[in-house]
Amino acid sequence: MIVHEIRKGAYYDSVVLMQLQKALVALPDVVDAGVVMATAANREVLAASELLPADVLAKADDLLIVVKGESEQGARMALAQVDELLARRPAGTVATFRPKSLATAVAQAPSAQFVLISVPGRYATGVAKEALDLGHHVFLYSDNVPLADEVHLKHMAAAKGLLLMGPDCGTAVINGIGLGFANRVRRGSIGLVAASGTGLQAVSAEIHNLGGGISQAIGVGGRDLKSDVGGITALQALDILKRDPHTTVIVLISKPPAADVAARLLRAAQNAGKPVVVNFIGYAPPGRRIGNLLFASGLSDAAEHAVQLSYLEPPALLPSRRPLRGYLRGLFSGGTLAYEVLLGLQAVLTPLVSNIAITPAQQMADVMQSQGHTILDLGEDVFTQGRLHPMMDNDLRLRRLRQEAADPEVDMILLDVVLGEGAHPDPAHELAPAIGTAVQAGKRVVTIVVGTEEDPQVLDSQIERLAAAGAQIFPSANEALDYVYNRLPPVESAYPPVPLTAFGGRGLTAVNVGLESFAQSVRGQGGTAVPVDWRPPAGGNEKLMAILAKMKQQEGG
Repeated sequence: MIVHEIRKGAYYDSVVLMQLQKALVALPDVVDAGVVMATAANREVLAASELLPADVLAKADDLLIVVKGESEQGARMALAQVDELLARRPAGTVATFRPKSLATAVAQAPSAQFVLISVPGRYATGVAKEALDLGHHVFLYSDNVPLADEVHLKHMAAAKGLLLMGPDCGTAVINGIGLGFANRVRRGSIGLVAASGTGLQAVSAEIHNLGGGISQAIGVGGRDLKSDVGGITALQALDILKRDPHTTVIVLISKPPAADVAARLLRAAQNAGKPVVVNFIGYAPPGRRIGNLLFASGLSDAAEHAVQLSYLEPPALLPSRRPLRGYLRGLFSGGTLAYEVLLGLQAVLTPLVSNIAITPAQQMADVMQSQGHTILDLGEDVFTQGRLHPMMDNDLRLRRLRQEAADPEVDMILLDVVLGEGAHPDPAHELAPAIGTAVQAGKRVVTIVVGTEEDPQVLDSQIERLAAAGAQIFPSANEALDYVYNRLPPVESAYPPVPLTAFGGRGLTAVNVGLESFAQSVRGQGGTAVPVDWRPPAGGNEKLMAILAKMKQQEGG
């Protein structure tokens, strides 16, 4: 027999409902039970479990309690115990005084700088906006928040110099206090930025197990590195860790990021002035290590490298170098070298095109005319028909070198010079004068020289003449990429930096709106949490909520 009860406008968080459901199932003569807010999705779950009564007339803001008993009497006896079971909630979950509003709770806890939000997604935007208006950082655990609302909230937070972690942010560790589903880890000098909750947990736990420690671990929400959002929170978090004196190593973690957002974040990381370990799942790394960036092969690998780097002396600050002020053009005779450079630069440069494009967006419209940042493999068939390969004949490359040097929008030109049997007998003789002309025109020329001291072209002589013409010489593509990375301009933000006042100390004071277990967890770690006795506004009535929101806007105006 199935019996049910509807409690109009009664709201409890999901943990309380789960505890009540388990308590009901444990009673004698009870076969199964369901305790949910009567949303359409929850009613579908009940129906799938054959627990949805045919005559139920509940609204989304109503509490629906369903009991399946071996008999009608047993089921009704179980329903009669609901209030008693609710009163048995674990010690510590109910405060002696619970403010009815977020504003009252903030006034009660003036030292609080964070608001933890875990209410149902359709209400979360309104609560988060109120928290930001009150000047507080937000840990937004709630999911099912519309993407447009996320973008709006994050722009709003950034403009106020506040951090909005989430939505759907499951994990963070701030000042040694774990938020959401966080592991207890020792304090240390490794800072984490993660668009992956379990990824953040896996790396922070492994760092702890390897003997390292966490300064701050900032979750940003799973959608932050999507193009629509643009990595707003990740860039803020990276900037916080960059300026934090207690952080010496930074780790970036993400599920598959959008290429344009990954490029922007890596550009910002390149200017962090600290080692940065990167683990972007599903993202082709530009190399093993370039500049201050180390690309890990997995979560455990990221943790191991972070711990190793944390034991080293902080790197000396690099001298100020003129940043890239225009486009970069690569003119290669070696196709693999061109591909390696293209792979490395696609992580940080846009727009980037090539005749050996890795992605469709990189495909050149006209191989005879560079656009934006360009990498050319001059050994491709379109260039070698009717002429010798550019490793043997420099004519085509010399023409293109003069063309790029004459372009006022070009700042840097990359070349390779490949020595050995069958190659041009003296490439420096032809290339050095053209390089000198480009340097005199204000261009920076970077040259990768591949060869040995046994080659007939005489390696040292080639390097000396190319360097004398003004080229920067490197023996590998990776070292040339390192040179370029260290000259990328800093990523400028349209928003003020987040003050460090809430980060870097010990402990945390927060206002909690939603799951009582989150407040209990903060208190269990030595922090302070003020719970709000939150209820859906206007009883969850969408029309009334819209009217109330409009009235608030008018009052604010």
